Amino acid sequence: MKMKRVHPVALVARAAIVALIWSGFARASEVQPDALDALGARGADVIVLGEVHDNAVHHQHQAVAVRALQPAAIVFEMLTEAQAARVTPALLADPVALGRALEWDSSGWPDFAMYAPIFTAAPQARIYGAAVPRDEARSAIGAGPVAAFGPEAGRFGLADALAPADQAAREAEQAEAHCNALPADLLPGFVAVQRLRDAVLARAALQALQDTGGPVAVITGNGHARRDRGMPAALALAAPQVTVLSVGLLEEAPALAAPFDLWIVTAPAAREDPCAAFEPEKS
Repeated sequence: MKMKRVHPVALVARAAIVALIWSGFARASEVQPDALDALGARGADVIVLGEVHDNAVHHQHQAVAVRALQPAAIVFEMLTEAQAARVTPALLADPVALGRALEWDSSGWPDFAMYAPIFTAAPQARIYGAAVPRDEARSAIGAGPVAAFGPEAGRFGLADALAPADQAAREAEQAEAHCNALPADLLPGFVAVQRLRDAVLARAALQALQDTGGPVAVITGNGHARRDRGMPAALALAAPQVTVLSVGLLEEAPALAAPFDLWIVTAPAAREDPCAAFEPEKS
């Protein structure tokens, strides 16, 4: 996967943006759920609401935040642009019909009943999709994220190679997320797809902000909500004037400083061990 070399001036500019992102961590803090009612008072253009996808409590918190924010637009990681275009006021009034129109049951995401309250919390909001189609994800695994993203890939940082330590850390996270069952030679491709998804989310949020004037709420997983290397970092490269507030919804307290502006810790969802299928059977 070939990445272009970065001009020293560009490196300085990126370093300044990264420094700005990290300076925000000094003000980062864990908050209680009632803080979600006051997110609008922070005046951010884009509010990123993270989640653990199958945790129903996280979606309840997201709905509370969206209801309080009344954003002009909502960007969903779970929807393609084509799916988002299907959402109408009539469908928002009928969650069952909305889920059917979105073909949610065949999407692989958790039960639509958990997500439906987010859609209806701000019925006037324009809906945007930022899902990466499977063929584009497969392309990014093999050829890198630049071609899959398109002409503006450099603007969102996709043309820049990651520092070796960062690349290694991200590959380790991908390995753990996939139960350490992936061949090592596939891990760089999975990192590339994650970067592509961050950039697509950032592009969709920026488009939504330009179309509607904001604020824009973004519904996505916690990995994409990270300020240090997720969607907010890609957005900071593309449009540093846009203000972003990142809220992580976690199932355990972070060991170190969390890469969010605010975070809430909830009880874990009840679930089977996703890695149990990879464990050898006991004789």
